[in-house]
Amino acid sequence: MCGIVGIVSSSPVNQQVYDALSLLQHRGQDSTGIATAEGSIIHMFKAKGQVREAYRTRDMRTLIGTMGLGHVRYATRGDAAREQEAQPFYVNAPYGIVLVHNGNLTNTRELTEALFHTDRRHLNTSSDTELLVNVLANELQSQIRGAELDPDQVFDAIETLHERVEGSYAAIALIAGHGLLAFRDPYGIRPLVLGRRSEGLVGTEWVVASESLVLEHGGYEVVRDVAPGEAVFITRSGELYTRQCAKNPGSSRARSSTCTSRGPTRS
Repeated sequence: MCGIVGIVSSSPVNQQVYDALSLLQHRGQDSTGIATAEGSIIHMFKAKGQVREAYRTRDMRTLIGTMGLGHVRYATRGDAAREQEAQPFYVNAPYGIVLVHNGNLTNTRELTEALFHTDRRHLNTSSDTELLVNVLANELQSQIRGAELDPDQVFDAIETLHERVEGSYAAIALIAGHGLLAFRDPYGIRPLVLGRRSEGLVGTEWVVASESLVLEHGGYEVVRDVAPGEAVFITRSGELYTRQCAKNPGSSRARSSTCTSRGPTRS
């Protein structure tokens, strides 16, 4: 069990992510990390220990940007003593992607072999989160069909990711210069909830998190759970896109609650 959060805001997001991770601390005490996006620049800090121990003022000042994500880790795979195993994980192509993940992948050996022999991607840890971000990056790269990245390309990448990856995963990713992506495995084994709040003339701010207490504490309206197999993409300007990306999501309840619209919700 780990805790994850992602926020698209109209103001600096570092303190909001820190506060959210403090609320999720019970979900993991081994390590923590925050990443923020300042336009196309990714800033990241991660360390062993609990949230209140890990971050100093100088660290928080480096986390610039209005989009961000964070993680608190309870180690179920990899070496808890190695700071390199802490999340988020980053890959520089396409665009630059940083990802946090709650869950356990079950076909790690097959994925590791495929990433090395077929996708030609390098792995530096035994973390299944590093596997997941590399699969996402590879599938997204294969979907890009022009100069611009559009939500349909993102969702097509998640469809093929679901076909490759087995196990439990609720994940949040920042795609540098574009937006925030969140998705759940087709069975919805790990939780992920979507919330929003209005900031007057500034527009709508969005959050996705492991638990609704993050939303309640931050003054967000609970929109709904992200459905099993669903992906949510939020642009830097606050437009929300959603799509069911699994062919057979895990339950009839999940199917009936899924929003399948491809269009944006505008602030």
